[in-house]
Amino acid sequence: MKQSLVNEPLKTSPSDLLRGITRRHFFGQAGLGTLALSKMLEGRDSTKLPNPFAPRAPQFRPKAKNVIYLFMAGGPSQLDLFDYKPKLVELNGKPIPQSYIEGKRFAFMGSSHGTTLLGSRRRFQQHGQNGAWVSELLPHTAAVADELCLVTSCATELFNHAPAKLFMNTGSGQFGRPSMGAWVTYGLGSESTDLPGFVVLQSGPRGPRGGAMHWASGFLPTTYQGVPLRNQADPILNLANPAGIPAEQQRRTLDAIRDLNLTRQVETGDPEILTRIASYEMAYRMQTSAPDLIDISKESQATLKLYGAVPGKTSFANNCLLARRLVERGVRFIQLYHTNWDHHGGTGETLQKDLDVVCKDVDQSCAALIKDLKSRGLLEDTLVIWGGEFGRTPMGENRETPGRNHHIDAFTMWFAGGGVKGGQVIGRTDELGFGATEDRAHVHDLHATILHLLGINHEKLTFRFQGRDFRLTDVHGTVINKLLA
Repeated sequence: MKQSLVNEPLKTSPSDLLRGITRRHFFGQAGLGTLALSKMLEGRDSTKLPNPFAPRAPQFRPKAKNVIYLFMAGGPSQLDLFDYKPKLVELNGKPIPQSYIEGKRFAFMGSSHGTTLLGSRRRFQQHGQNGAWVSELLPHTAAVADELCLVTSCATELFNHAPAKLFMNTGSGQFGRPSMGAWVTYGLGSESTDLPGFVVLQSGPRGPRGGAMHWASGFLPTTYQGVPLRNQADPILNLANPAGIPAEQQRRTLDAIRDLNLTRQVETGDPEILTRIASYEMAYRMQTSAPDLIDISKESQATLKLYGAVPGKTSFANNCLLARRLVERGVRFIQLYHTNWDHHGGTGETLQKDLDVVCKDVDQSCAALIKDLKSRGLLEDTLVIWGGEFGRTPMGENRETPGRNHHIDAFTMWFAGGGVKGGQVIGRTDELGFGATEDRAHVHDLHATILHLLGINHEKLTFRFQGRDFRLTDVHGTVINKLLA
């Protein structure tokens, strides 16, 4: 299988040499490969087996080593949080000019209804040295404005939740493509030996629409898929030993399974077998590392107060603290999902009460994560990303209480740490906040920039599947140079 340039085998590495031998065997060159593999596996020492997460050198000097992606599932309203539009407030209740919406499609309204402009009722103030606009809903985020780079001109292509989340996470609206976290760990490996390279944490009233496909490995080896962790009880279901099974018996069982798998690997050269072996070994090590990870009671009271975290509770605040602990343990890519940001209006989705609630859920802990990483010297190497799958319309929906529809032409994300030039705002939207007028940042451009910060040329991180080379950015993507420090 064709690898990227960042993933080319190193001749001096036994693990990578074994990986290369296995690849050649898979394509039919079995003779010498099988003999070499058999020789290297003498004694069945699992420490000599290829480690799919072994750290690999980037293509060029990276600005970031780890990623924490704070995914606000549902589509935050940029017009009520970051993109201040006094003209929209002035024209509140008036119809939007047809020139804006002609030929456009929306999830729950057409061009014949739902075209009345809805100005934000939120109070905005400028913050930081460069005067970034942040609303009263995010006071803690506003306090770290100088660490943030706001991109107000983000754009995507799909206006329904599950496909749009899939597009933001995989660069495609089609099922079966690898997620960004999978691509990153495939290209760079991970410095953690006792935890997966890609970890997923969830909070909110329900999971994100689309579920596990957003952190799946697609056609990449399954080793690179995201591993969801719970922050209470058993971090991973069915990870602990069954009652009455001592550790020695478990180790003997795993060794026997490994031997059978290795025998099959020598016979077939199937690389997925090595993935299976690695998964068993990682699960074994996680029986100790995962419970220790989620025990945030060991943190100081000052740290718990900073985040608003409560030991034993399931919350976004706890997950932000866990994200910092995961970075400390060398995990490459950590993704936090928090729902529900889908504010159409109506019961449970109002722009007044319910938007307040979800902002309060995340505001303090997002800012705390930035402060905590910086105080520990981790922010410089850790890229923090905040945003959803799309934004919200400047028009209100025809519902019993004010709300906004899904919007793909303009929304806001922010970035911090990991080589990002903080204290700036990139992009501009028109006076109604409908579309980008300057520095439009498509999802493919965002992905290209994230990979660039990690030391990867997005055009060269590829994987051959079904006769063609695939990549996260498909055949698109331009690095947003203004975002780079």
